[in-house]
Amino acid sequence: MACSPPTEYTLTRPMSSPTAAAEAVAASARRKVAWRLLPLLLALYVVAYLDRANLGFAKLQMKEAEKGWFTDEVFGWGAGLFFIGYLVLEIPGALLVERWSARKWFARILVTWGVISMAMAAVDSVPQFYLTRFLLGLAEAGFYPGVIVYFTHWFPKRDRGRAMAAMILGVPGSLALGAPVSALLLKLGWFGLKGWQWLFLVEGAPAVALGVLVLFLLPDRPRDARWLTPAERDWLETTLEAERRETRAVAGEVSVGRVLRHPVVWLLAAGIFATNLGGYSLVFWLPTAVKGLFAADDTTVLVLTGVIYLAAMAGVWLAGQSSDRTGDRKWHCVAGQVGAAVFLTLAMTGGQPAVVVFGWLMLTGLCAHGWPTPFWALPSTTLTASAAAVAVGVINMAANLAGFVGNAVVGSLQERGVSLPACLMGAAACYALGGLLVAAIPVPNAAGVKA
Repeated sequence: MACSPPTEYTLTRPMSSPTAAAEAVAASARRKVAWRLLPLLLALYVVAYLDRANLGFAKLQMKEAEKGWFTDEVFGWGAGLFFIGYLVLEIPGALLVERWSARKWFARILVTWGVISMAMAAVDSVPQFYLTRFLLGLAEAGFYPGVIVYFTHWFPKRDRGRAMAAMILGVPGSLALGAPVSALLLKLGWFGLKGWQWLFLVEGAPAVALGVLVLFLLPDRPRDARWLTPAERDWLETTLEAERRETRAVAGEVSVGRVLRHPVVWLLAAGIFATNLGGYSLVFWLPTAVKGLFAADDTTVLVLTGVIYLAAMAGVWLAGQSSDRTGDRKWHCVAGQVGAAVFLTLAMTGGQPAVVVFGWLMLTGLCAHGWPTPFWALPSTTLTASAAAVAVGVINMAANLAGFVGNAVVGSLQERGVSLPACLMGAAACYALGGLLVAAIPVPNAAGVKA
């Protein structure tokens, strides 16, 4: 028996709309970009920050093993000289990512800083120590501002906060992981080398290996990504270009030559300078503070330090999620800065049980690593693309200059008898000042009005 055509079914069958198809392409492109790029970039940043900050872990043994030349003052100046080297290639590094090749620039950075980090194991005098730390900063220069610029080539604004949060997780993540690993390495004594030497050798090697991998795994722009379909590439490039045009319309045309006269750039630079005066002092001196608090062996000290950085990882994640959900960057940043100031002040206030002080330090870690995620979304929100690329370099120069000043001052004060709690109270005041400066930054809202 013949069947009649399914006329009614044909007329009522749902059809995919162009809007639904476009949304599917957008969702697929965003998902692929996140899963393809963020794990690799996170791994790079974990290695970068660990190689920068593991001197604070090595100090616990170096001060005992190298009594002839390694003092608190030498440590402070050496920790700070890294940032002077970093300053030299800061702006060129950001521009090279914007106008040349992130893939090649990042590969160069990784290989050279890995080799120099491993060379730290051979230092046996103050001049060698200072020179190696300076060269390490020179080698790593441009990586972090380059990553910020690189994100503007791949992530639409609504995803950028979460992407930055994933990257910034590398800071406390590297320290949370690096603390117990460093504790194990400090126990080694193979082939006549001391534990602190093995720490630098083992923790510097991954950067060299990753530098080679970057050349094969990291595309410069969406048009270079073979793992995106043509439709996904087109959607991504069209979306990002539309956002660049919108930023130009809201922020105005700010040429690269005029960036240094833009007030927002200097407010951002001053805000991060003040905050990092406290922040880098805390990073490099936290293991020493924990050792003084608990009078424990090096292994216990580094495990406890790692616990503080686990709390910091939670702060990064919460700040990224909340700032993306609300669209607010400025006040999330200020809340983290002021919170770090309050809790660090409480932690350094005397007469409290050690367990209470440790709790305050955990809250300090949560806040102290929550503010950078929203902060680094501010330049691309308030400036044009080329201006933002230069601005990021200028701002990060201020951030790293603070690393030099803060560590050198703390080391010198320690050598002159000023207590570490008193120095860290000063660091808390720097966090508070940074929050006040960021609060003064005018940020355009959705209607283009600056608030």
